[in-house]
Amino acid sequence: MEMKKKINLELRNRAPEEVTELVLDNCLCVNGEIEGLNDTFKELEFLSMANVELSSLARLPSLNKLRKLELSDNIISGGLEVLAEKCPNLTYLNLSGNKIKDLSTVEALMEMKMMKRKRKMKLVHQKNMRKRRRKRKMRMRMKMKMKMKQVQSWEREKRKWASHT
Repeated sequence: MEMKKKINLELRNRAPEEVTELVLDNCLCVNGEIEGLNDTFKELEFLSMANVELSSLARLPSLNKLRKLELSDNIISGGLEVLAEKCPNLTYLNLSGNKIKDLSTVEALMEMKMMKRKRKMKLVHQKNMRKRRRKRKMRMRMKMKMKMKQVQSWEREKRKWASHT
């Protein structure tokens, strides 16, 4: 099914101004561009276009209230600077499974609110990593103690056996 038809189906007799969530997953994207989505979707907060063979975001309309954007499993390799200007309130973006090869492609997103929040999340993540490392060290120490006990008991058994012969 083409993207325009999927949008009409998802509207379910509602006006585009009333829609807050739109899921267009697995529909067909003509020429790798967005079709049928326009500026009338003013209240849109969640948009999912996963696995639609999207290669360009050039025709993305201005979606000022959009907070979550799902673009996984497409063929996007660049042009992400459009998101910074067209979706300024974006807090969640999934680009997994695309053809992005280096970090310079994502640099345009660094000024967005989403990335500023991500930096804070990164700090929390690092604290959690430290806790995990401590726990891992404790587990390793316990394993080493267990191995040492096994070696010591093996040495005792070996000595007993050697004294019997």
